[in-house]
Amino acid sequence: MREVLVCPICQSTHFKPTLSCKDYTVSGENFTVTQCTKCNFRATSPAPENKDLGGYYQSINYISHTSKASTLIDKLYLLARSYTLNWKLNIISDNLINSTNKTLLDYGCGTGEFLQKCKSHGWQVHGIEPSPEARIKAEANNNQSIATSIEQITSTDFQIITLWHVLEHVPELNQTLIALRNRLHPNGRLIVALPNPNSLDAKHYKNHWAAYDVPRHLWHFSQHNAENLLRNNGFTLISKNPMPLDSFYVSLLSEKYQRNGKTNMPGLIKAFLTAARSNVDARKTGEYSSIIYIAKK
Repeated sequence: MREVLVCPICQSTHFKPTLSCKDYTVSGENFTVTQCTKCNFRATSPAPENKDLGGYYQSINYISHTSKASTLIDKLYLLARSYTLNWKLNIISDNLINSTNKTLLDYGCGTGEFLQKCKSHGWQVHGIEPSPEARIKAEANNNQSIATSIEQITSTDFQIITLWHVLEHVPELNQTLIALRNRLHPNGRLIVALPNPNSLDAKHYKNHWAAYDVPRHLWHFSQHNAENLLRNNGFTLISKNPMPLDSFYVSLLSEKYQRNGKTNMPGLIKAFLTAARSNVDARKTGEYSSIIYIAKK
């Protein structure tokens, strides 16, 4: 196991335990979420060593790496994913400076559906995916090779680089962001989507909040944390966009975890109401369940 000894954002060496969360997806193990006492950045610590992390993704229930739906929650996820693919396409199109150079790198592309959507709209796409199972599907979906790491990407001219709920999985935060910055066109945009532990749904479900997703989620970013991390690595934040749909899926899963894996109508109703309250609250506070950060060099 690997313990976080130095905060990757403020470099403090002082942490305190804040939550004990269970891995509901694969192992059933409990993991501690610690918090930096200086900047309040949260980390899963201790977490599995890099070489062991892959084993915690080996489950048919890890929905981001599958296109099959065996449960109601999975079906709702896939339905939402179909909608969000078009939504994400609009976001990158709105942030494209040079329409004659539609180049995209999707870091952590999963099974490649987003690449496929962009490719069908005239984008030149490249993907990075460390999971062998997901990468095979992504290559089949796009009829092209997918890189296993950032080192295999040599272009330094990408107009758009995306990380859709990926940065929280990456062991080496600063090194990864520096590498991505080096591959971004001078007028390009970095687009990062992250769950927000300061949202109302996160506070409601506490250690059952599905977006903690330990130990796959190594880091848990507040908005302040995310902005400082980007700034530390040479990025300038342009804007932030809410992801209001995320609160519904996350609340459904969280309700299931809170009810010992059971999904019933009262739970579905409660999850819907919690998600709705979270979005209403976020209109005042800005603390949505997930947030997209758009930055430039």
